[in-house]
Amino acid sequence: MRYVLALDQGTTSSRAIAFDEQGRVAALAQREFAQHFPQPGWVEHDAEEIWVSQLAVARDCIQKLATAQHGQAPAAIEIVAIGITNQRETTLLWERATGRPLAPAIVWQDRRTTARCEQLRSQGQAGPIQRQTGLVLDAYFSATKLEWLLDQVPGARARAEAGELAFGTIDSWLIWQLTGGRVHATDPSNAARTMLMNIHTLDWDDQLLGLFHIPRAVLPRIVPSSGVLGETAPALFGRPIPIAGVAGDQQAATFGQACFAPGMAKNTYGTGCFMLMNTGHQAVPSRNRLLTTVGWQGSAAGARHRTAYCLEGSVFMAGATVQWLRDGLQMIQTASEIEALAASVPDTGDVFLVPAFAGLGAPDWDGRARGTLVGLTRGSTRAHIARAALEAIALQSADIFGAMSRDSGIALTELRVDGGASRNDLLMQMQADLLGVPVVRPRVTETTALGAAYLAGLATGVWPDGAAIAAQWAVARRFEPRLPEPERHARIARWRQAVARARGWARDAAGSSPSQP
Repeated sequence: MRYVLALDQGTTSSRAIAFDEQGRVAALAQREFAQHFPQPGWVEHDAEEIWVSQLAVARDCIQKLATAQHGQAPAAIEIVAIGITNQRETTLLWERATGRPLAPAIVWQDRRTTARCEQLRSQGQAGPIQRQTGLVLDAYFSATKLEWLLDQVPGARARAEAGELAFGTIDSWLIWQLTGGRVHATDPSNAARTMLMNIHTLDWDDQLLGLFHIPRAVLPRIVPSSGVLGETAPALFGRPIPIAGVAGDQQAATFGQACFAPGMAKNTYGTGCFMLMNTGHQAVPSRNRLLTTVGWQGSAAGARHRTAYCLEGSVFMAGATVQWLRDGLQMIQTASEIEALAASVPDTGDVFLVPAFAGLGAPDWDGRARGTLVGLTRGSTRAHIARAALEAIALQSADIFGAMSRDSGIALTELRVDGGASRNDLLMQMQADLLGVPVVRPRVTETTALGAAYLAGLATGVWPDGAAIAAQWAVARRFEPRLPEPERHARIARWRQAVARARGWARDAAGSSPSQP
């Protein structure tokens, strides 16, 4: 049996999953790592800890696979290729000579460059940036994070211009480490999230580099999402293994859900919540503040070096909202408890939680919004708040679903779902009710890692084409909407009232709270 190893580097944990040729999970290992919040609105990771944890789970996964195969030695297991999928936009700067990070990684949730984005918006840059990158001008993306690092780390800009430093999102960092510093690369799905790549030319854009004062010498090479880009250093796993697939986590999940035809859509419920719809080989501009992004490129797109595009809506706080109830409020002891607690009441009692702890993503894009809990009475209990938290995840996704239908001109007829919270039956029923269309959960919900494995396996002959992958996708459960249409519209309207109360709350040092467009 041949296997593909997927390295799934997420916001709160590093995972490794081995898939067999039928697309089934053969072995899995996971390790959480620390989150750092040094100032309000700042979110950081230790890049060295990410690498150590990712290497450890990869080795652990291979060991588990070897043990399951009648106690074989790990080196005897046939790992055909490695696919990488990763938290996107998180920004890292390191020395080429030593591989040492110059500063903590700035996480995609970080809001420290909100004022810089507001300055650029006031200068009329939002429109040109969106036309070139497909992105809304926001601190979410990598460009202003990298600009901040180059400005704030002593000597960094001069060293970057001299070619001494390397910038990367987490995929580039892992590729660098896995290849022993021989390969500095990224793929178009990750490069599209930096706000530095032109999504029409699929190359770094000189105008954007000039706008953000980014030297080209610091950037990785852009390579296809599906294709052998290098090999692991032999000492890591006992022999070199081809690295043959790379994609940002949400694009990988879209591929893992076999959303290969235009109009097919998926939603991933992880730390955040991310809905993507395949728009084919055309980059569809958004009129409703969604993102136009690269899905994948290479043989996996149906033809060698052909590119698939997507529309995307991003919810910053989904599973992280449940983590906040667990860790911040200590309302529950484990995340899995929330379903039973929320189900213990028939509704929220008109309580709404707007989890704008890191601002609001699509379609509001308000970096100064903050978390808000409204509608509380003396009769409100932790069960009502727990139910409001789950409902908030579904309501934010409903906002995006509506915008996606309007942008594409396609009336979406179902939503494929994955990610950890997709196993929460109450949440999935809420989602179907608030969308008004069926929600479909596949048998394999590890679709982010599976998508990375498919991209790597296509490049190395494990799977012949997309049709073979689509044939492996199978339904586990289908959630049909039960909420009457008038009630659904009323619930969404009430939610929008709550969102309005959360917007523009955070103030800058001068005490002002600029309104957001």
